[in-house]
Amino acid sequence: MKELKERIKKDGQVLGNGILKVDSFINHQVDPSLMDACGREFAKRFANVGATKILTAEISGIAPALTTGLHLGLPVVYARKTKPITMPDQVYLTLAPSHTKGRMVELIVSPEYLANNEKVLIIDDFLASGATILGLVRLAEAAGSQIVGIGALIEKDFEGGREALKPVGVQVESLACIASLDNNTITFVD
Repeated sequence: MKELKERIKKDGQVLGNGILKVDSFINHQVDPSLMDACGREFAKRFANVGATKILTAEISGIAPALTTGLHLGLPVVYARKTKPITMPDQVYLTLAPSHTKGRMVELIVSPEYLANNEKVLIIDDFLASGATILGLVRLAEAAGSQIVGIGALIEKDFEGGREALKPVGVQVESLACIASLDNNTITFVD
C-alpha cells in the first residue's frame, strides 16, 4: 500500500536488531487518516473470507483492527496483556514473545467475547517472527473459533513470520513488506 510505505520511509526509524520504530503514526501516536486507509484496504482484501469477528493484540493492533472492523461492519476483540478485575476467572490465555519488550507477554481474552464457531480475522501491526499472531491463533482455536484470514500493517519478510503462519492455512496479507533494515536503511520487497 503506497500511502503506508511512504509514511514508513518518511517517519520510520531503524533502531537496530531488526526493530523499526513507527511510534509517530502507529504505535504511540496514531494517524487516524492513515489507519482508516489501511482498514479500508484490509476490508477490501478480506471482504470474502466470511469473518464474524476481528481479533488483535493490545495495544498496537487496536487501531488497524478497529478501522478494519469499521469497514467490514464487524466487532473487534483485543487480547489483553494483563487481566483486569472485570474479566471472569476462566479466560483464554497464552504466552508469546515480544520482540520490542524483549520478554514473554501474556495474551488474554475473555470467553464472553470470543465464542465457539466464530470466524476470526486476525489484524495486527507487525508480522515479524509470527509468534504473536500464532498466539492469537491459539486463543481463537481454544475458543472453538476458526481463523479465516491474517493481516498485518507491516511485514518484516526477513524474520520468517509468513513461513511460520503457513500451517494455519489461511490468506495472509501485509500492506507494507520490508525486505531488510540493514545499514539503517528500510528496503521494501517489490
